[in-house]
Amino acid sequence: MGILNITPDSFHDGGAYASPEKAIARAVAMQDEGADILDIGAQSTRPGGSVLSAAEELRRLLPVLELLMEHINIPVSIDTFYPEVAEQALKRGVQIVNDVSGRATEAMAQVVKTQVAGWILMHNNGGADAMPSYKPDVVTVVAKALREMTKQAMAYGIEASQLCVDPGIGFGKTLEDNVLLLANGAQLKIPGMAYLVGASRKRVTGGTLEGTLAANALALQGGANILRVHDVKKAMRQILP
Repeated sequence: MGILNITPDSFHDGGAYASPEKAIARAVAMQDEGADILDIGAQSTRPGGSVLSAAEELRRLLPVLELLMEHINIPVSIDTFYPEVAEQALKRGVQIVNDVSGRATEAMAQVVKTQVAGWILMHNNGGADAMPSYKPDVVTVVAKALREMTKQAMAYGIEASQLCVDPGIGFGKTLEDNVLLLANGAQLKIPGMAYLVGASRKRVTGGTLEGTLAANALALQGGANILRVHDVKKAMRQILP
């Protein structure tokens, strides 16, 4: 899954692809490099970031989406926690909602169900700036939370095959917590659902490509089905050397 941030303030590439032309060029490049999915986000969730309204998120997103779907042929996911943003994106050809809210809400479930979309449910305990403690341990707590979210989603009528879980690397976790989650993916996976890990360029990696590749290796050993990455070409060489 290649990351396309159309934001001025993302932690790694803020502003680099904020214009529709640059965003489309980057999307096509990631597709050519081997990305299987493109994940587009118009709101930064970096530490210290400010929260945009749904209207502002759509203002950034829609000009890119109007052009994007004409240039790529891989599935697109929308990185958002607003049901109204997800709905507008899905109506324009996006196929997956990458929901970073940390909750399986009825409002988002209705959008996913109506549009017959995929839904990525991410563990998020307070956002990137929060540092809660986990008892008895982070793997047990996150695994339970992911199971509860998927159970709630299915209670709203979503099929297991539509769901994907993400442990939320960097969202309300310490460095040690993140390493433990990366190393214990087998305990976090849920049968019948995809498992996504997104550690790319985050603090657990030191913000480096080398650290990202090491995190990817741990994630793959833990059974990750999807790696969410900035450096598609390097990640593809890691997967298919």
